[in-house]
Amino acid sequence: MKYLLLSLVSFCFLFCTTLYSQTISNSKIETFKVWGNCGMCKKNIEKAVKESGSIEAVWNKSTKIITVTFDSTITTTAIIHKKIADAGYDTSETTADEEAYSNLHKCCRYERKKNE
Repeated sequence: MKYLLLSLVSFCFLFCTTLYSQTISNSKIETFKVWGNCGMCKKNIEKAVKESGSIEAVWNKSTKIITVTFDSTITTTAIIHKKIADAGYDTSETTADEEAYSNLHKCCRYERKKNE
């Protein structure tokens, strides 16, 4: 019984280690600009990114730069940009449509991006 339990624990350890290493090998980190103003924007932008299948998202209100960690077998940067735009925020790659932008709270209505 003792050997069976030890074998089971060893198997679980190896299995989890394999899954973790596969996740790391497929992980990508991207940074890009996302327009927004406030803490509510931060919450909405990061939520949109996580809904795209990303692992982690951190948006900096001062710099307007988001750092996204994602598994490239689950999502893409194009999907992430689209999700953010669907939430009403312009990114360096996509522009939110007027309806999504107008649905933002008044304090979240940032100056729309310029063609840079």
